[in-house]
Amino acid sequence: MRSGVRHRDAAESSTGLTEREARWACSLVPQLGGVALQGFVSTFGSVAAALRASPDALRRVAGIGPATVEAMGRFPWVRRLRQDQARAAEAGLTVVVWGDAEYPARLHAIASAPPVLYVRGRWEPEDEPAVAIVGSRRATAYGEEMARELARELGRRGLTIVSGLARGIDAAAHRGALEVGVRTVAVLGSGLDRIYPPEHEGLAADVAGSGALLSEFPLGTAPLRLHFPRRNRIISGLSLGVVVVEAGVESGALITAHHALEQGREVFAVPGRVHARYSEGCHRLIKAGAKLVESWEDVFAELVPNLKRRRRGRPAGPPPPDLTPDERRIYDLLADGPLHIDALIVHSGWGGGRAASVLVGLEMKGAIRQLQGKVFERKDGG
Repeated sequence: MRSGVRHRDAAESSTGLTEREARWACSLVPQLGGVALQGFVSTFGSVAAALRASPDALRRVAGIGPATVEAMGRFPWVRRLRQDQARAAEAGLTVVVWGDAEYPARLHAIASAPPVLYVRGRWEPEDEPAVAIVGSRRATAYGEEMARELARELGRRGLTIVSGLARGIDAAAHRGALEVGVRTVAVLGSGLDRIYPPEHEGLAADVAGSGALLSEFPLGTAPLRLHFPRRNRIISGLSLGVVVVEAGVESGALITAHHALEQGREVFAVPGRVHARYSEGCHRLIKAGAKLVESWEDVFAELVPNLKRRRRGRPAGPPPPDLTPDERRIYDLLADGPLHIDALIVHSGWGGGRAASVLVGLEMKGAIRQLQGKVFERKDGG
């Protein structure tokens, strides 16, 4: 059970708000956020109880000072919440509150998880195995093509592609996923009615149709510069790992990578030309221990233990006609997605030598391919 969620609607604050409503309303107070919300739950058992607490008791919560307590006392909780509820409903948005069953599980676990996510489209349970692809807004043609290729190939293998809808690398990653019909999610640094950059309104609509647009900011919130570092922690928080394709030393993509490290996520970087400004950030990440990426296989091999076995994107074609019974058995085991050779040995019930021999035969017939780390997949996925 997450943070007392099952009894949240039974406990009401002095304002008459249920626990879920109190958590939603917290997101509308500028001085509060995910850390404060979790502090309230830890200290008082619920946010509704925190709203009944005395100023002295509130100040005992880590990070809650006198100015914040005063702001909470002045805040028109019910009126602002009802206004936000009405706007979200009129716009057709889904609102997911921290603690809801629909809240992304991986994001829920970070210390600064946003109290609320406004959603256009839909976040699905199948999106939990996600990878973020981020980088410079001033991307080169090489960088954009790398981002598209990574998004296409990783998306086909069961990963949802997460990025920030920005110009350059972010947009290329979303477009790569859309090209092969796999899910992609964009996290905005503004309200969902304030698409930024404005020329990406069409792209945003396509992303919402093939995945989701997410924001912690209520409708009407402008895309202010200070919002984007906050947005970046959500991008990494949703993901198993973050791939930085191109980045200068002051790029926001490096902030996303920093959040990823703090959250225990994998960090990957694509190398570029030596001395090129757009490569400096990636090269620094690699020197600091980020995994060097030359192809999608470098990312996939690292993340594959965390993936559910499924294939997405374009439908599979018919099996090759000349497979032996043993080859057909291994080929069928790979129908739902890539598997490590050890898993194939277990599922087939064979010894290692027999399995390896069959795999070689399938590779020679062009029916499967070997990825890094002795992981195998069928070639019929696109």
